Amino acid sequence: MASVVLECRNRNLEHVVCVTAQHRDMLDQVLEWFDIVPDYDLDLMEKGQNLNNLTAKIYSAIDPILQNENPEIVLVQGDTTTALASAMAAFHRNIPVGHIEAGLRTYDFSAPFPEEMNRQIISKIAKYHFTPTNHASKNLISESVSIDKIVKTGNTVVDALYWSNQKILNGFEHDFIQKWSDKLVTLKPWILVTAHRRENFGAGLKNLSDAIFELAQEYNCNIIWPVHPNPNVTLGIGEELKNHSRIHLIDPIDYPSMVWLMQQVDVIISDSGGIQEEAPTFDVPVLVTRESTERPEGIEAGTSTLVGMNQDKIVQNVLLKLKTPKKEVLKNPFGEGNSASKIVEFLLMDNI
Repeated sequence: MASVVLECRNRNLEHVVCVTAQHRDMLDQVLEWFDIVPDYDLDLMEKGQNLNNLTAKIYSAIDPILQNENPEIVLVQGDTTTALASAMAAFHRNIPVGHIEAGLRTYDFSAPFPEEMNRQIISKIAKYHFTPTNHASKNLISESVSIDKIVKTGNTVVDALYWSNQKILNGFEHDFIQKWSDKLVTLKPWILVTAHRRENFGAGLKNLSDAIFELAQEYNCNIIWPVHPNPNVTLGIGEELKNHSRIHLIDPIDYPSMVWLMQQVDVIISDSGGIQEEAPTFDVPVLVTRESTERPEGIEAGTSTLVGMNQDKIVQNVLLKLKTPKKEVLKNPFGEGNSASKIVEFLLMDNI
């Protein structure tokens, strides 16, 4: 969403930024990086809160803002609880909703949970659907969404990636980059791991931990894993990983550090949707630790491979990717870096 905010700012368009702070620490570093100061910060982060409590708090907090601002449109991005509750609150006040990153589907409400349900409900509410790919557009058409309300724009996450990478290339100095640059160059190979999906808690994380240990112990792979702060993740990581010389379990890193890190590693193991969209820009293969993905374009382009939380599949595919010369991706299937301008241009043409 930062890309859309910057585009509105560059065009001097009146806009209001509201954040829920569903993840306080993660949000603050992104706001600072993109130099965005929210007009409304609901500050709803609470340790251990469940989805029902969070949803109720969002409804209550955002409704007076909608009443006060009376916007011509509310833009929500993705499939979070924040996006769902904000879209529903706008709908209740008869305010049009524009859904950015629309049309992603697995058609399995348990994976990802609760995101698949969230985005399907938002699609029922939204007036405008800004899709990242043709595949996403076809999903909406098959659900009887009017074709004149669907606009293929690419994904704004690619805009943010290009913008951030250019800032880094222009000489941005960062403690994380300085600390890790020598290690990542001198030691090889490197594997980046991320994990945060609810459906992978428990046995899934145990299988992932076993695969990581095997790669480090038997195949001399170096692992860097920024561990998500959710206790279900931190408690699910095997003890044998914590003292291994080739395995580096680090604190969560900020967005620019992740942009830089993705370019330095040889393989990424992740259940993140965003990483599936970002990695093709840097020609880095992603092993997707899920049973299905709402981003099949990466599978088709050969930039992503579904491995689930299966230890053998993870290990075998890492070794295969390390032996296979990188396949140059001539074009990121998820966007070209101009998605935000397409979104804003459409809204202006439609007199929003």
